[in-house]
Amino acid sequence: MNRPTPAVIFECPNGPLLVRGNIELVDENGVTIPHTRSTIALCRCGVSTIKPFCDGSHKLTGFRTE
Repeated sequence: MNRPTPAVIFECPNGPLLVRGNIELVDENGVTIPHTRSTIALCRCGVSTIKPFCDGSHKLTGFRTE
C-alpha cells in the first residue's frame, strides 16, 4: 500500500517557497490548480507572471527576505 508523501515546505532565501510532497493546490475559489511535478516553487515576491508559481522574477526585482 502506497502512503502519500507528507508535504514539506522550504523557504528559499530571497526566493520562492519550495513545496515537496503529495499536495492539492487550490485557488481562492476552491478550484484545483494543476501541477505535474512533485516539487513546486510558489511565488513570494508577487511579480511572477505565472502565479501562484515562481518564474524567477524575484531575481530581477531585488526581492529580499529576512
